[in-house]
Amino acid sequence: MKLGVFTVPLGGMSLEEACRFLAEQGVQMVEIGCGGFPGTAHCDAKALLQDDAKCRELLDNVRKYGLQISALSSHGNMVHPDPAQATKYEEDFTNAILLAEKLGVPVVNTFSGCPGGGPQDKTPNWVTCPWPDDFSKTLEYQWNEVLIPYWKQKVAFARQHGVHKIALELHPGFCVYNTETLLRLRDAVGPEIGANFDPSHLIWQGMDVCACIRELGKAGALFHFHAKDTFVDALNTARNGVLDTKHYGQELERSWIFRTVGYGHGAEYWKAIASELRLAGYDYAVSIEHEDSLMSGREGLTKAIRFLQDVLIFEDKGEMYWA
Repeated sequence: MKLGVFTVPLGGMSLEEACRFLAEQGVQMVEIGCGGFPGTAHCDAKALLQDDAKCRELLDNVRKYGLQISALSSHGNMVHPDPAQATKYEEDFTNAILLAEKLGVPVVNTFSGCPGGGPQDKTPNWVTCPWPDDFSKTLEYQWNEVLIPYWKQKVAFARQHGVHKIALELHPGFCVYNTETLLRLRDAVGPEIGANFDPSHLIWQGMDVCACIRELGKAGALFHFHAKDTFVDALNTARNGVLDTKHYGQELERSWIFRTVGYGHGAEYWKAIASELRLAGYDYAVSIEHEDSLMSGREGLTKAIRFLQDVLIFEDKGEMYWA
């Protein structure tokens, strides 16, 4: 495994400054946002595709500090029912694939997206229950008429451009949000679809993170990993359940909040995750994503780096000399 960081929280620094800072902390890989929700502070895919010199500069800034790029990230909703929004996310995602081809980056991270509830809708509709029957009909429309056709086309495009790993973050609010939905889409459109596995979104849904890693590992569908934690407030959850629409800044009122690794669950929990990743044969980036509203990006990253340096398994396991 290699310790990585999603560089978005360091957007106030240049890419070179961020790489220097992270290398000094012992980081080995960087995940770089290049469009969509992550923005373009460190990498504007559209601009780089038109400028070979800027591409070389980006790679030089990463390599001079002994780092590697684990993934390019363009998280967006390419199947948004508003054509203007869908077009912007689609352009960013397409450029991310083309830039990954140009830079030799093997993974592109994004979301599955979420369409509207029907052809006339203007906003996405995330369905959480099968009844009334309108919701079941919505799911049929979203998957069979929008999601699967879109991803069949996009997987073919990525394959043509040498990108064989599109890593979808399992994220509520989008059609792929758990193990089952990820595997459903993968089965429908091809093995180029896999997981950018982020435990934080699974924790509050009540899922067993290690069980999910094992199932996706057996399917060969673990492409990238986000290291982010979640604290579930037992009192608020007991009163209101885990579906919570309050703003993330209302920490005292929410049923759960995102935390830096180690602040939602301790070392034993995360060591079990590292061990399960090893059992699954995953030997790639564990990329820290900072979205902790209780601490700054710089502090959250440095604390997470120190925590994971004692948790991750870095060396080959070697010979089993005792057996």
